[in-house]
Amino acid sequence: MGKPSHERRLADNEAQAVARSLRVSPQKLNLVAGMIRGKKVDQALAELEFSTKRIAVDVRKCVMSAVANAENNHSLDVNELIVAEAYVGKNLTLKRFHARGRGRGSSILKPFSQLTVVVRQVEAEAKAEKKKSAAKPAADKAQDKAKRQPKEAK
Repeated sequence: MGKPSHERRLADNEAQAVARSLRVSPQKLNLVAGMIRGKKVDQALAELEFSTKRIAVDVRKCVMSAVANAENNHSLDVNELIVAEAYVGKNLTLKRFHARGRGRGSSILKPFSQLTVVVRQVEAEAKAEKKKSAAKPAADKAQDKAKRQPKEAK
């Protein structure tokens, strides 16, 4: 008898990948993760490809893994994926010793971190609604401007 299965934590249109034990501090990794949050997957991969940060290679692998999970395990369309979440967590810290002057020593901390990337499929209908809602205020402004012009002419 096995364990009872847990319900899926993510929605049906989401997939995730986790990269553990990345040899970089969480603060530095968060800079790279912030670079890709909310962007389309192909744009995020292009930015990671040409980034000068060393850890961008590992972040790119994690994003590609999340895309592969979305395609193979959840049958999502790769062309409509965005990086919905990219968050960083602490992992273990190696503590090392460095000899200093006058017989003293100081500790060197070598932190590890982990990265979780969640990709979400955005439907074309939702994109169209966002464009309409963004265009609607501009149309309202044009109507208001048209209403004002005759009053000013009087």
